[in-house]
Amino acid sequence: MNTSTALSSTQRLLVLAAGFLGWMFAGVQLGATSIVMRDAAKDLLGATDEGEIGHWFGWLVSVFMLGAACGGYLFGWIGDHKGRRNGMAYAIACYSLAAGITSLVTSPNQLLVARFLVGLGVGGMWPNGIALVAEAWPNMSRPLLAGVIGTAANIGILLFSILTAFVDVTPDDWRWTMHWTTAPIILAAMVFAFVPESPRWLAAKAAPRAVNPDFGEVFRPPLLRVTLIGIALGTVPLFGGWGNANWANAWAAQVGDAIPASDRETNGDASEKPTPTAEANPKLKAYAMIWRSLPGSVASLLGGAIATIVGRRRFYFCLSVICLICAQCLFRFSYPGESSFLIWMGVLGGFSGFFFGWLPLYLPELFPTRVRSTGAGVSFNFGRIGTAVGILIAAELLKQVFAGDYAAIGRLTSWIYAFGAIIILVAPNTAGKELED
Repeated sequence: MNTSTALSSTQRLLVLAAGFLGWMFAGVQLGATSIVMRDAAKDLLGATDEGEIGHWFGWLVSVFMLGAACGGYLFGWIGDHKGRRNGMAYAIACYSLAAGITSLVTSPNQLLVARFLVGLGVGGMWPNGIALVAEAWPNMSRPLLAGVIGTAANIGILLFSILTAFVDVTPDDWRWTMHWTTAPIILAAMVFAFVPESPRWLAAKAAPRAVNPDFGEVFRPPLLRVTLIGIALGTVPLFGGWGNANWANAWAAQVGDAIPASDRETNGDASEKPTPTAEANPKLKAYAMIWRSLPGSVASLLGGAIATIVGRRRFYFCLSVICLICAQCLFRFSYPGESSFLIWMGVLGGFSGFFFGWLPLYLPELFPTRVRSTGAGVSFNFGRIGTAVGILIAAELLKQVFAGDYAAIGRLTSWIYAFGAIIILVAPNTAGKELED
């Protein structure tokens, strides 16, 4: 029986709007992590050494990733136990309130705690949002809806990037961004008040032999194998975005701090750095993020539909190979301030964006309804644990070995995409299957 018919068209649209907006505002927090946190660290540290600044930037990204991993598990379990809608509303409230806490911190360690809490809410939003949308709409709509949800975060990143291209974010003036990002608390209240619960979840809870979801079921046979594969598949695009391409944004911020807008074009090769001056160009990091997130927004919208046509596993394999090539070209043959840098940021952002339309389509298909929110949340967000560890290692290398050379660390970390091309070969084929009850 197609339980999605239990909801009216208006109710399904409310579900889609809530899922889209919740993940879009989570994307704003993702953008803030990339654009704001280096300046926040520089302010709170009072440091000028790029190795030290980059090291703390890596730590801030890592604790955000760890928070998201914990949030995916915690709020995913809440979604399976208390309802997708409630889990989503709690998660939105969490990242909104934690953003307000971020604006009040006075030390780097306090900033680490605040960003962990933001990550907790961001990680909890994703599994509940995609589970609620996937279960509320007919199966024939899911590839398109997966793209709609997948693109929401990129749109949030893009909107935040555009805002910071007009209003500078500097070490002396970054807290204003955190004030604005508390606004989604209103959305959390509206989700509680107006969004209907998943009819599949309600039916599963009302079944005569209904069993409360087990917090650890996804880590035991027969689900253990698919959970581990799901985590691996979620790790590759996450690490590609945060542990690889994100260094390019920090690179742009470093160069933007050192050169004025009139000097951003260089005539030499990628290794020829402009002469630092007293005038800074803080907008350069925002331009880089715009070029990365704009094509990513379009690509993630189409990712689920293209995967359905081309084949889920074949599409993931091709994306992994292409992203490896693009990342190597970005860090080997371009330099912030050159037009080639923005072009390669756009190309990499576009192809890597397809992953985030693919993931909302594929991951829910791996798990039955009773643990779908937990399973999808663990698959996507536990990838953040590997990402966080990788970023910490890269941050240490950046400081101790590469002396603040973001291009060198970017070339090294891009090899994560080779792992993606290998792991997809053993992933289950879910094409043509409906969601399992």
